[in-house]
Amino acid sequence: MDKVENQSKAMQLTQEQQDEHWMRLALELAAEAESQGEVPVGAVLVKDGELIASGFNYCIGLKDPSAHAEMQCLREAGQVLQNYRLLDTTLYVTLEPCAMCAGAMVHSRIARLVFGARDEKTGAAGTVVNLVQHPAFNHQLAVTAGVMEAVCSEQLSQFFRRRRKEQKALKKAAKAS
Repeated sequence: MDKVENQSKAMQLTQEQQDEHWMRLALELAAEAESQGEVPVGAVLVKDGELIASGFNYCIGLKDPSAHAEMQCLREAGQVLQNYRLLDTTLYVTLEPCAMCAGAMVHSRIARLVFGARDEKTGAAGTVVNLVQHPAFNHQLAVTAGVMEAVCSEQLSQFFRRRRKEQKALKKAAKAS
């Protein structure tokens, strides 16, 4: 399917349907992160109904604390668009961004943020703080929260349940030896 067909097909969907379409892709990327031992978070950047860039958490693999899904996606988008300003784009991410990622979104001038699961500990798009819409900043993003929230939350919850179970088994094995 060519670019024109993709765009016309995207235009036929409601905003809610488009949001769910792109969030499903972000969830697939989150699964890829998990398959590599990373916290399962995925992100995609879209402009005019077209995928521009994607990313998933890769902090452990790259030994880089800034290699969050959003940062990976923004870096790729800058290269694709040949600009550090990502104007008229929408970022879809499975987990509410942290302060670092929220700041990068403001600086890159993303128009809209769509996220799935809320982050009760470090969410910087309204749950703990709201950096993406802070009135003192020179740019604010439109935010749509909770898209496919249950699915996004469950993906993360399952990962952390499994991780805790593995850690418990390792501690038990260490005590036994």
